[in-house]
Amino acid sequence: MSPKATEMSNTSLDPEDWGEFRAKAHDLLEACLDRLEQARNLPWQPVPQDIRHSYVLPDKGAASDDLTTALRETVMPYNTGNTHPRFFGWVHGTGMAEGLLAEMVAATMNSNCGGRDHGMVYVERAVIDWTRRQMGFPDTASGVLVTGTSQATVIALSAARLRALGPEVRTTGQGAQRLTAYAGAGIHNAARKAIELLGIGSDNLRRIPQIDGQVDIAALKRRAAQDRADGAIPFALFGTAGSVDFGQFDDLNALADVAAEENLWLHVDGAFGAWTRLADAPWRALSEGIGRADSMACDFHKWMYVPYECGLVLIRNENEHRAAFAARPSYLEAMDTGLAGGDPWFCDYGIDLSRGPRALKVWSAIKAHGAEKLGKAITANCHAAAQMGALVSETQNMQLAAPVVSNLCVFTADASLDPETQSNLNMRIAQDLQNSGQAVFSTTWAQINGHKVTCLRAAITNHRTRPEDVQAAMDAVITERG
Repeated sequence: MSPKATEMSNTSLDPEDWGEFRAKAHDLLEACLDRLEQARNLPWQPVPQDIRHSYVLPDKGAASDDLTTALRETVMPYNTGNTHPRFFGWVHGTGMAEGLLAEMVAATMNSNCGGRDHGMVYVERAVIDWTRRQMGFPDTASGVLVTGTSQATVIALSAARLRALGPEVRTTGQGAQRLTAYAGAGIHNAARKAIELLGIGSDNLRRIPQIDGQVDIAALKRRAAQDRADGAIPFALFGTAGSVDFGQFDDLNALADVAAEENLWLHVDGAFGAWTRLADAPWRALSEGIGRADSMACDFHKWMYVPYECGLVLIRNENEHRAAFAARPSYLEAMDTGLAGGDPWFCDYGIDLSRGPRALKVWSAIKAHGAEKLGKAITANCHAAAQMGALVSETQNMQLAAPVVSNLCVFTADASLDPETQSNLNMRIAQDLQNSGQAVFSTTWAQINGHKVTCLRAAITNHRTRPEDVQAAMDAVITERG
């Protein structure tokens, strides 16, 4: 064998000793299972300085035992903490054991889900169809799995813009035509980012006043009429199913009626709140009307407990969805049979051509637990938020910033203090509880007795959370308050 041939024969990146690799992999799997099983005892912890230094990458690769040791001892212990049952910060998903199995198989298969005819494509279609039915979207709907609601919003608004301006917008751009979109004042920042990315400009996203956390319909109509009079083209209306600050829901049926009257594309941001469609009464009713939207976005990695990251956009009219994205160069030409078959391809419904097998972890969660059991976990989270709200109301000087509607509870630890002192107290409590591992609250601004105050915020999206966790977290707040 020539030297060059010898050199080429040694370029494989497979393990040199599969037996040794298998043993190390089994040990690491056991460590992963141990960590999941013991999640209740493993809160967030800060990354020590020496561990941070260990993340610096060398020029020469590590032996397999060094790698598995590093993964087990210097990486895995320092996660976000969101697997812990008293992690209430932001709206973080918590993962589930079935996700470990799915991700292991997905990594082994390493499928590219941009298209072609293979198993993962059919798995993704099954997940989309299941969600379509749960949300009440018609058979004409299509969808694509994405990184999350932020990406889903860009895709939905691209289809909305095409409806408003015609298919030529893909080639000529929107030129001097000015589009305007409408949303409640509390809309998630994903809407603004999408408007900016599409070149519409965030100044053209109209923030409509709200009444009791819902879009003021009369104010919405007045603003749309004014924009038309000023030469703009109103084209999209955002509805919110679960606001990021307080977990509030727009009246989606009322928004659907306005969208029909005003010729607006109704897009629902249901990042986590869309999944109240699986919950028991009264929370299921919060998302009534979501099936009337032209599009909706949701995350499986939030309130469906699936490992990060996996979101979904559903669009009511598949033709409009495909028209906004389909672009197949010659090297991607479809065939009737073989691997190049399997139309439709997901690359024709979104931004990505190379796409990972996100759907398998969702499919595994649904197959293992079904809609009913997942819905019971979602319902339990709403009960937990209601429990926390009741404890706030029962505790002297504590005060809710807003009624508990779904799974979020926002409050101040001591409303008897002046606004600045309240804010400082709440921020200190949040940090102290995080650093001690007792509980994770995030913070947000809210109105307390007419003043802007930084409040404690609990978003409960953990299937491991129990009533005793809520009680323990609130006891810790009271202790820290002093």
